[in-house]
Amino acid sequence: MQREGSFREMKRHVHFEKPSEKRARQKAEAVRRARKLARKRAQREGLLPPPKPRVPRV
Repeated sequence: MQREGSFREMKRHVHFEKPSEKRARQKAEAVRRARKLARKRAQREGLLPPPKPRVPRV
């Protein structure tokens, strides 16, 4: 659920979000997406090592 962003979505609907805060949040989300995309691109091109495999928790 956390990967889908549902927790973040639920928190956002709890109270009114000021327009200035909304703009700041959206800009931060856009930066986060751009960084993630750049990281993925760099991994595909071989500039960065691939991510370490995740070890499942028991």
